Amino acid sequence: MSTSLSMGRPRSALSPLAHYQRFISLAERIPLSLVQLAGRIAVGYVFWNSAQSKLASWPITLQLFKMEYQVPILPPEIAATLATATELTGAILLALGLFTRLSALALLGLVSVIQLFVYPGHWGEHLLWASLLLLLLARGAGAISLDHLTKRLFARTA
Repeated sequence: MSTSLSMGRPRSALSPLAHYQRFISLAERIPLSLVQLAGRIAVGYVFWNSAQSKLASWPITLQLFKMEYQVPILPPEIAATLATATELTGAILLALGLFTRLSALALLGLVSVIQLFVYPGHWGEHLLWASLLLLLLARGAGAISLDHLTKRLFARTA
């Protein structure tokens, strides 16, 4: 009886490797669309909150862009307006899953500017945002999105 344990299972079926392989098999059943939805909501939430804090006190936002953020080339007023508009629009479109790849690209551009010119020391946080945005850029919004719905509607009419 050295080849089996209780309940008549072979010892190899209960090995750590077998448990790990079963775990991997279960994890691979997680729908990618669920991961894409979670990514859209998570990164959209970050940018929505950032835009809301800018809009809550526009004079302070302008002062921050003049004194602390100091984005090169653009005047602070234009940089503040563009950043806020990109955050708001990107967050809404990601939540809806509409024009997801374009929204992800625009927000990746914003993250790049923030990383390079505003808060270069916060690379870990920016890498997290960029990772989610890269997933959305590469794979799109997923099946739980307006992008998917419109693609299906246009496919029917073609």
